[in-house]
Amino acid sequence: MAALNEEQTMLRDMAREWADNEAPVTAFRKVRNAGAIEGFDRAAWGEMGQMGWGGIVVPEEFGGSAFGYLSLGLVLEQLGRNLTASPLASTAAAASAIALGGSNAAKADWLPKIAAGEVIATLAIDEGPNHDPSKIAASVSGGVLTGTKEFVAEGDTAQVFVVAAVGGLYLVTGDEGVTRSTRRMADSRSHAQVRFDGAKAEKLGGPELTAKVVDLATAALSAEMLGMAEQAFAVTNDYLKTRVQFGQALSTFQALQHRMAKMFTELELMRSAVEGALEAIDAGRSDVDQAVSLAKAIASDTLHLVSREMVQLHGGIGMTDEHDAGLYLKRAYVLETMWGNAAFHRERFARLNGY
Repeated sequence: MAALNEEQTMLRDMAREWADNEAPVTAFRKVRNAGAIEGFDRAAWGEMGQMGWGGIVVPEEFGGSAFGYLSLGLVLEQLGRNLTASPLASTAAAASAIALGGSNAAKADWLPKIAAGEVIATLAIDEGPNHDPSKIAASVSGGVLTGTKEFVAEGDTAQVFVVAAVGGLYLVTGDEGVTRSTRRMADSRSHAQVRFDGAKAEKLGGPELTAKVVDLATAALSAEMLGMAEQAFAVTNDYLKTRVQFGQALSTFQALQHRMAKMFTELELMRSAVEGALEAIDAGRSDVDQAVSLAKAIASDTLHLVSREMVQLHGGIGMTDEHDAGLYLKRAYVLETMWGNAAFHRERFARLNGY
């Protein structure tokens, strides 16, 4: 477990309190049932901006707090506990791309707005149903971008796109030359196909920046997955302690105790791996890519296990929409595939280590 400083502890506690009071799972249900194309509550996003969460990874000179990725992960973990729908993770990753990029004009134009929560930004990387950064066909010629990106998170409402194309990362702003098509996914969040046809693009950096930013996005996603897994386990544990069957609480049955014990140990490993990746990013270590792949592989496997067990151990009620178990399972399936599933990252980890 990461050793948090005083500011990080306060940030984590504030995020937990806000999520529990202002963004419980019932709030997500309300957004889902409303069917809004953005897939999140704009008022809640505005509150996040007021609390400074949009600027956690934005440099201080551009209005951010520069708290780093471990701090961002602490917030995303607490939001993940309640399935809080927000563009925070996508916007933070895009902000990092701009901050790390070589365009001073883009930094001055967009980072202050992102830090204030005034702008939604996102990454547009993949061009197929599976994450594969080696297969990029989008191209830029004469400052104009052409290509199609699939399943772009927050693609329905983003004002700023950081797009992977042949040769590196590019910044696209506005709707000129941009066509969005909503993709309805199991998690009821915003995903869109985004087609760029003659969109003006400004280069941020080369392929090495693309790889780095994808790792940052993957680590942030893993933090959300950690919060989901922790909450799914906690809800299931409470249920087993209160549900009585054959005159006994379910928690007294040894077979169920073994299943809960396995999940508990896997969650401890997951936390170590995810926080280790976030700390590696903040420390600027040379093995960030390995740490991120390890974290995402473990996070995917663990959330898969815990979300399925949440449904199974709740019995019949766990199969209904009225219970939250299905919401965690659906979101889990989407996040497992984003930025590469467990198999992808195990293979990548092995390759990075020379196997």
